[in-house]
Amino acid sequence: MNWTRGRTIGVGSSATVSLARFCDSGEIFAVKSASLAHSHSLQVEQELLSTLSCAQLVSYKGCNISTENGNVLYNLCLEYAPAGTLSDEVRRQGGSFSESTMRSYTRQILLGMEYLHANGIVHCDIKGRNILMTDEGAKLADFGCARRVNGDHGSYTISGTPLYLAPEAARGEQQGFPADVWALGCTIIEMATGQAPWPTLSDPVSGLYRIGFSVDVPEIPSSLSKQGMEFVSKCLRRDPLERWSASELLKHPFLLGEEEPCCWNSPTTVLDYDLWDLEKFDDMEWEQSTCSNSARERIRRLSEEKADTASLSGGMLSWACDGDWVTVRSNKEVDTLPQNVDQDYEDEATNTDSSASSIGLGLGTDNGSFRRDMKCGSLKASNSKCRENMYCVNSNFHNEEFWFFVHDIHPYLMMTICL
Repeated sequence: MNWTRGRTIGVGSSATVSLARFCDSGEIFAVKSASLAHSHSLQVEQELLSTLSCAQLVSYKGCNISTENGNVLYNLCLEYAPAGTLSDEVRRQGGSFSESTMRSYTRQILLGMEYLHANGIVHCDIKGRNILMTDEGAKLADFGCARRVNGDHGSYTISGTPLYLAPEAARGEQQGFPADVWALGCTIIEMATGQAPWPTLSDPVSGLYRIGFSVDVPEIPSSLSKQGMEFVSKCLRRDPLERWSASELLKHPFLLGEEEPCCWNSPTTVLDYDLWDLEKFDDMEWEQSTCSNSARERIRRLSEEKADTASLSGGMLSWACDGDWVTVRSNKEVDTLPQNVDQDYEDEATNTDSSASSIGLGLGTDNGSFRRDMKCGSLKASNSKCRENMYCVNSNFHNEEFWFFVHDIHPYLMMTICL
């Protein structure tokens, strides 16, 4: 395995991380190096990673021993994550993630945890700095504290980061799968607040005592949704037997609801044409309607590019079968003149001294409804592809300000133009 070492990208308590490149393939990877005499944690990590294969775990590339500048080094070659750690990403995002981002990363972390636990391995040090950000998403890394769990709870050293330790681990009793779940809850708090859990604890000794022997749990951020807060509470049960397992948490509604439910609202204006894009409607489940003139068919007919002019001008589509429609504004008072009238109403409209109604958007002086003194006629546009138009001019406007409500039937749109 021939490779060359590049610049240092990280320094830990027991190892240094550098960029490296394979001479044959040119692939970039990360190499963790420590003196051979102090490389026990790296060798533990190598022994575990060499037997694992999971998309949510940092991938193992190999290991070797080298002599550099007179020092004998043990080198562990791993996948390179150019985006850094989850903690780095939280800082880049301003100190907190949106809930949808938290949900996505939490699911990825849990998938890695579930795989480890199914293989009898406890990570023992889950936190933001031990989760790497790659092109494939978040991946668990740094298995220096990890260990295999046997059926018994024999003596072993409790390891990990104090503020992320579960109560039973802080008491020195055990550090099994539930301890990883507790650490996950603490990591979600880090994603939500940009801070480690227990932000008020500064002294490690008193901190471990509070974690291990009080009845307290880390404060769950109020910014989380109700489901999010409930999810974190399942992780932060002080009794390890009451904590949910990784497999159970993956089925929690908080993780199952990443995609927002599809909700089709009425357009806020008739220009919201995107809401009428029928290609988006094709994948929806439609309820059977007792009305032969169904909503879907009406929308399709309204958006046809080659709408039949005669059928539309002869009679509007019937919406009467939908009994829950509410009248917002009625145009019953409009005296629409025949469309063949060819008159110029500009002088009459511009000679008025009355002001437009701000409440009614200039449609009248009373309550925004159309008035009988409005004039209607045909609008001729030389550059328009419209076959037929109708406009209404409100004579209550000042000077040369006009609102034209153009009824364009190709396609069926209402457009508001201010000149």
